[in-house]
Amino acid sequence: MDWNELAMELQKEVSGQVLTREPMARHTTWRVGGPADLLVIPDTIKDLSATFSFAADHALPVTVLGRGSNVLVRDGGIRGIVVKMFRGLTSMTIIGEDVVAEAGCYLPFLARAAAVHGLSGLEFAAGIPGTVGGAVVMNAGAHGDSMGDVLVQVEVMDSSGNLTRVPAGLLQLGYRTSRLMDTGETVVKVYLRLRRDEPVEIRKRMQANLARRRALQPLNMPNAGSVFKNPANASAGQLIDRCGAKGLTVGGAAVSEKHANFIVNKGRATATDIITLMEMVRRIVWDTFQVHLEPEIHIMGEG
Repeated sequence: MDWNELAMELQKEVSGQVLTREPMARHTTWRVGGPADLLVIPDTIKDLSATFSFAADHALPVTVLGRGSNVLVRDGGIRGIVVKMFRGLTSMTIIGEDVVAEAGCYLPFLARAAAVHGLSGLEFAAGIPGTVGGAVVMNAGAHGDSMGDVLVQVEVMDSSGNLTRVPAGLLQLGYRTSRLMDTGETVVKVYLRLRRDEPVEIRKRMQANLARRRALQPLNMPNAGSVFKNPANASAGQLIDRCGAKGLTVGGAAVSEKHANFIVNKGRATATDIITLMEMVRRIVWDTFQVHLEPEIHIMGEG
């Protein structure tokens, strides 16, 4: 298949960027991953619809990403079209205590904007390095709070370009999960309900959350956030630490010495290094505690 020819054809339909055989290492926070056949960064909802239509006409699979955090792209890359909902679809509107944000809006930016307007509820999100759409899909959270606490409804697009609004109560939001992980629908807008508070108090809580994150997490090295979900009544990081797995390495990947539930890219890691290290950690924890660690990150693409 001539990807350059397809890229030029698709570029006529969208105002956003269309890139050919683009290394996903440039678009994920772990800085690993092989090429996407085509990568689209849509500017508008119309771009998104046109991309889905183009994919259907050419029988191409579509993979939708946010900022590229919380994911691991295998070294063989991703076939078909990758839609990256970051740098495009970033508008937001604040009216009273209601916030409407397009899916590509950067979550920490949205949290800061809410604080400026004296709106509380997103302090937990100040350090989560993802898009608001991706945060809803996985019900991202921190410090005991999550997107589900402030979400009213979402607007989603199906693979045919149809738009539907879905109330939060129908999304089956749970610990790092929602039904959107399985439906194939793409979040295009998020509707939130926040609450009034003094901006100075909101900023204090945000700063405290950020300070805690900086103190406990290896933010100076490429990573994808927490690698494993916390098991019931336990902490994945503590279990890994108690097994003595901190510092364990495979190739360029290492279990962080700062937080055991983080795997960092020391500079030349491959996706295979990270996957191998994940399996080693899971096996060690199982052998030690008979606890099965479930990945929080999403692995995609070809090996």
